[in-house]
Amino acid sequence: MIVRRLSNERGRANHGWLDSRHTFSFADYHDPAHMGFRALRVINEDRVQPAMGFGTHGHRDMEIISYVLEGELAHQDSMGTGSVIRPGDVQRMSAGTGVLHSEKNPSPSSPVHFFQIWLLPARRGVPPSYEQKRFEDAEKQGRLRLVASPDGREGSITVHQDADLHAGLFKSGECARLDLRPGRHAWVQVASGEITLNGESLGTGDGAAVSDETALELSARSDAEVLVFDLA
Repeated sequence: MIVRRLSNERGRANHGWLDSRHTFSFADYHDPAHMGFRALRVINEDRVQPAMGFGTHGHRDMEIISYVLEGELAHQDSMGTGSVIRPGDVQRMSAGTGVLHSEKNPSPSSPVHFFQIWLLPARRGVPPSYEQKRFEDAEKQGRLRLVASPDGREGSITVHQDADLHAGLFKSGECARLDLRPGRHAWVQVASGEITLNGESLGTGDGAAVSDETALELSARSDAEVLVFDLA
């Protein structure tokens, strides 16, 4: 079963400096029918204007992943981490017992476009931690490359949840398959382009909840970038 979440159905918050699309309920956007999917709690597609950003604020007991599509995102936190996240990088911050952080667009002239993703952790109260790794385009071209997992296999970043995150870049006509173990679910998020997922059409910004399927069959109908979550 595949249930589509179309781009234009998402919540929206436009603060001038920040234009955000919310796949699931977040902040002032509340939709009881879209509170998350399995352990996946937040997918926000954010565009932040030059030299603007999120001031220092706190989180607890959440796995937070940042995936930059265009531009740069500067990160600082109370663990002493300072970094810049660019397209190809995947960042994970485990808030655990509590962490303060800020995210800013360091460019004086170009916006930054990124996904902010939250996963509920498998257990609460873990020590806060940070990880960032780069995955070159060649690793993702024409395939679904594992970029996050609970055990860090295949060089992926680690998350404190039974969830695998794959990222893929596809040229028109390229295809990929991901087998799903019994009892598993998936969320597919299209960052750009158009694809067919098990016969269903999805475009830029669209998502889809997948249950009771044995595999995902993706076919690109244009150049596309796709994120796929394999969830318990």
